[in-house]
Amino acid sequence: MLSMLLLLLCVRLCVGQADGGRAEALPKPSLGAWPSSVVPARSSVTLRCGAPARDVSFALRKGGCVWEMVQSPNSTEGRAEFHLPDVTSSHAGEYSCEYRGTGDPRVSSRPSEALLLLVAGYLPKPSLQAHRRGAVLEGQEVALQCQRPAADRGTVLLALLKAGSAAPVQVRAPAGRETDFSLRSVSASASGNYSCVCYQARAPFRASEATPAWRSGWRLPHLP
Repeated sequence: MLSMLLLLLCVRLCVGQADGGRAEALPKPSLGAWPSSVVPARSSVTLRCGAPARDVSFALRKGGCVWEMVQSPNSTEGRAEFHLPDVTSSHAGEYSCEYRGTGDPRVSSRPSEALLLLVAGYLPKPSLQAHRRGAVLEGQEVALQCQRPAADRGTVLLALLKAGSAAPVQVRAPAGRETDFSLRSVSASASGNYSCVCYQARAPFRASEATPAWRSGWRLPHLP
């Protein structure tokens, strides 16, 4: 009887040590695209994955499959860059990244938030116009209307882009052919060049060319 109790106690201790040795998943990294997540065909884009750790290896995934793996240099914060040159429609899709420590056990992080990369130039180009022009006071609202071509009958989403921004400013599902993007409480920082694209909401995520850039040209006098 005593030997049986000792055996059971040993088994429970071993199980407890095994469970205690299981490391939880590391915090998820961040993933961004430069110069933008919407790029013209045949251009280049860089996907940057950043982790709050050093001396780790990174994996970039596209649609759940590993696209590329790199080793981060030894630094305060690990970061990996994945360069995609001469992109085509085959590069469009949802990407995520994760990292893994080099210690023992080698624990993987949770995946980053998904990043949708769009390669423009494969659908008819929409148009963009503003509902108002001229002087705009700070705090007022401005609406930009993006209109898809009449010949385009597929199910698409419309994205408002701003030059210098790495991600779309807004994304909308069109109600018919037209969609309004509202810029609320505008300020000097809202001035710039805007354009819009339409893209398929599902794979293969084909996207149109961007509309010609529309410059806000807003004059923003301060309220007294």
